[in-house]
Amino acid sequence: QLPTGLYKKVLVILHDSVLPYMNEPTLMMDFLTVAYGIGGAISLLALNGLFILIHQHNLEYPDFYKKLYNLLDPSIYHVKYRARFFHLTDLFLSSSHLPAYLVAAFIKRLSRLALTAPPEALLMIIPFICNLFRRHPACRVLLHRPAGPADMSEDPYVMEEEEPSESRALESSLWEIQSLQNHYHPDVAKAAAVLNQSLSEMEDDISGLLELSAYELFDKEVKKKAVDVPLEFEQVRGLFGKKNDIFAEHFSLD
Repeated sequence: QLPTGLYKKVLVILHDSVLPYMNEPTLMMDFLTVAYGIGGAISLLALNGLFILIHQHNLEYPDFYKKLYNLLDPSIYHVKYRARFFHLTDLFLSSSHLPAYLVAAFIKRLSRLALTAPPEALLMIIPFICNLFRRHPACRVLLHRPAGPADMSEDPYVMEEEEPSESRALESSLWEIQSLQNHYHPDVAKAAAVLNQSLSEMEDDISGLLELSAYELFDKEVKKKAVDVPLEFEQVRGLFGKKNDIFAEHFSLD
């Protein structure tokens, strides 16, 4: 039983400062699988070490994708380790041998959570979802189902289901991304509108978007050249505006 702070410090450095120097990295299997099951930030940080054991040392983890799916909650777009988490999730979902129901469940859950995500996270997650569609064409039924739900209560997707195979994601449609086409941030609305067209074969590079911050978005908007927009065609006269303004009839300055 380690304190939470120590758990995080160990897991942050484990994948590059410990595992490469061990004669038998597989000895860390139990530690990492237990950490992965704790939840929250500790589970996110355990992903790096687990990825090495699965990819290089043939670790078999039957419930790995189920637990990864359940790590997706509203806080995932706000956590400190968001960039690391989505980088690894992108790697884990890169295999073309994954079943369509599993990928569709990830797409739907990410899309549903995107409804309350900040703009800087949306500009990363929309290309992320587009890349999943490119890798797994069987999931495009979510885009091309003409008869979507009339409202959210009729959506067959079960958000609360912990088992991806039982979530009924493939029976749903991607109305969440369509709703983001009316987002208040123009860049988000433009990114979401890409799904109205046929996707290109080339995947989007999301590496530069993983650590996008609200400050960078704000700074970009501030540096845009302002366009003078005429708001009043009649020249203002006096304190209360127009010559025959109703205020001018009842008030005056001494």
